Amino acid sequence: MTSDDKPKNGSGQSRPPGPNRSRQTSRQGPQPVLPRPLRYMVALPPQAHPQAGTDGQALDADGLHRLLESDPEVAVRRRLPTTAAEPGMGARAFPAVVVADMTVEHAAALRRRLPQVHIERDRLLTYSEVPSPPRKRRQASAAPPLGTESTFAFLVQGSDGTPVPGAVVMLTGSGWPAQAVTGPDGRATVTMVGETAESIVSLLVRPRSGHWSSYVERPALSSSRENLIEAAGLSDGLEGFPGRQVFGWGQRAMDLDRLPRALSGAGVKIAIIDSGAAAEHSDLLGRVTCGIDLAGGKPDGWTDDTAHHGSHCAGIIAGGDDGRGIVGFAAEAEVHACKIFPGGRFSDLIEALDYCIEQRIDVMNLSLGSRHSSRLVAAKIEEARRAGVACVVAAGSDGGSVGFPGNLPTVLTVAAIGKVGTFPGGSGHAAEIRGPVTGEGYFSPRFTCRGPEVDVCAPGVAVLSCVPPETYAAWDGTSMAAPHVTGLAALVLAHHDDFHYAYGRRDARRVDRLFHVIRASCQALDLGDPYRTGAGLPNVLRALGPALMRVRPQPEEVRRLSAELTAEMGLAGLLPLATGRAAMSGDVQAAGTVPGTGVTLAAVNGFAPQDGMAVMNGPVPFDGLMPANGLTPADHPGQTPGGGAAGSAPTASNGSDPMAGAVPAGDGDPAKAAGQGADADGVPTANATHASDGVPAAGVTSGGHAAHEGGAAHEGGVRNRQQDGEAALAWLTREMGAAGLIAGQRAADPLH
Repeated sequence: MTSDDKPKNGSGQSRPPGPNRSRQTSRQGPQPVLPRPLRYMVALPPQAHPQAGTDGQALDADGLHRLLESDPEVAVRRRLPTTAAEPGMGARAFPAVVVADMTVEHAAALRRRLPQVHIERDRLLTYSEVPSPPRKRRQASAAPPLGTESTFAFLVQGSDGTPVPGAVVMLTGSGWPAQAVTGPDGRATVTMVGETAESIVSLLVRPRSGHWSSYVERPALSSSRENLIEAAGLSDGLEGFPGRQVFGWGQRAMDLDRLPRALSGAGVKIAIIDSGAAAEHSDLLGRVTCGIDLAGGKPDGWTDDTAHHGSHCAGIIAGGDDGRGIVGFAAEAEVHACKIFPGGRFSDLIEALDYCIEQRIDVMNLSLGSRHSSRLVAAKIEEARRAGVACVVAAGSDGGSVGFPGNLPTVLTVAAIGKVGTFPGGSGHAAEIRGPVTGEGYFSPRFTCRGPEVDVCAPGVAVLSCVPPETYAAWDGTSMAAPHVTGLAALVLAHHDDFHYAYGRRDARRVDRLFHVIRASCQALDLGDPYRTGAGLPNVLRALGPALMRVRPQPEEVRRLSAELTAEMGLAGLLPLATGRAAMSGDVQAAGTVPGTGVTLAAVNGFAPQDGMAVMNGPVPFDGLMPANGLTPADHPGQTPGGGAAGSAPTASNGSDPMAGAVPAGDGDPAKAAGQGADADGVPTANATHASDGVPAAGVTSGGHAAHEGGAAHEGGVRNRQQDGEAALAWLTREMGAAGLIAGQRAADPLH
């Protein structure tokens, strides 16, 4: 419900409008504009010896409520109930909170009169998306006189000439920026006071959905005719989208696309505290099934997402795996939408946290924040943590220090990173690039907040997800980074053994262990400032390594997994680069070479990286071959280059074999296995003849015998194919562990 509709009686129900209320308002004369009162939260913390109020009686929560109700200078909006402390946890009960409007002076007087009462501002929260266009600072002396006024007309249309309605057109000059929104015809007019065409610093056009943004520095604008902006469609860089399902670049960076579909987060409850979620969107249909509307008080109001922000987050976390559109991390999880925007305040967040505790939510996503802290919100988040509810929070997107509640030690705080080649060069996303840029193309965007409170970083630039009514958008912000980690947290809770046994109880230890597993899975990124990246980019396969070994692959998955491993080994330097991902995946395109190396670069999403920028996942091969972990053949006694150890079973590439015997080889003796050996690239085979790409050759069974010509399978072929699948997965698991892609497969793993 809105702040104006919340009643004084604390019932929590909307006040019904009076008869002819709107007509009476329209007939009234103009209302003078005066300063409005401020919103406060007033609470009586638990005390061993309650102190007396103004009437000499001991003041309790009910007495405080009555006192404020009777105060003519206080307008009580509602009352949040108290929650009892959990037995045996040594924690205090959370006090009842009265939400009320009053002036600053009256709040100060109440503090002096009732020192035992806690009074704090009930401040507005903001989304953690990019709030303004990037810009370069200019000297204020360059500003024209304030009497100058310039008007610019814009026409925004797609590459096919159709108008783009609902696009925000923002101009930044030497003074304050100005903006307008395009109408149904794609037209908008922006008036700049104190500016001329020569003083405009930048132009940013952000379509509501379906198109990439456009950004122009020092735009040459005309004030006498329309200025045309052609917005590229999202499908221009994503072939076949949305008819063809795609993984976002961030999900691929975290290896979600390599995760078996059986691991999809079933049994875990996720809450998204945001602007609601468009539950009827095809990518969210049947995924977001529960919720609460704390903004409007309507029974199904949480399904109405006018801001589109919550739906975008929901798609990243739990988008349906239905063969079209986008796909989320935890498509089978139970998702709750807690709507507090627009107009969300600290008190609304407290109510949403209470909902999460009552509903036994496992992990909640907070893509929101404030530049001010709240003792009451911090206490409620700690209460949720003790109840086993993990809180993943966006660090903030105004380029400053980490905001609240991301600066609390009880949450997992997520900063944003971007990747070159995942967006068009002339877009607003490109304007966020801040050096340095890694060899893989990762960078820390200008907008992301930084500080020692940052735990991890995640993709937050040009993140593709779903928005209502039935379309898609690519947005920037730590708001988009946090859902990547929330989705991973749901997968870990659903499939990691720790949370079914040693850490199965819903308590603070469970939350702390979850955060540790996520941090330990990270790939460190050197982006010039560790306060911008924390432990690094979390990896799905590392976090879920033990669970991967229990998954029985389907026959059609075996070839895909084997091909992906071969590609990854090529890019990691374990195989010649020609067998790597760029040569095998089929969905990347050559986009130039690294200067001085001759190494071919791949374009991501169809967009070429900038000149001289490497976009690859691993070191450049030296002399055609770089063994795992940088070790040379001499570091592996008895092992010849490109092959396995003589007279022994194939070992892990790092010289150790934590899964010895995982690859079936006859009765255990490799010499008895028909067809055992290594392929042309030095990849050990698993009782099968392999093609040059490391994948079992067509027409060959697990015993190494070719099938009869004409397609007749010999007896036991089905069983042998299943053994091939298990052998391939075992080999895949071992090699990924050796390469450091699966936690728990190396002696130096931080989880052990």
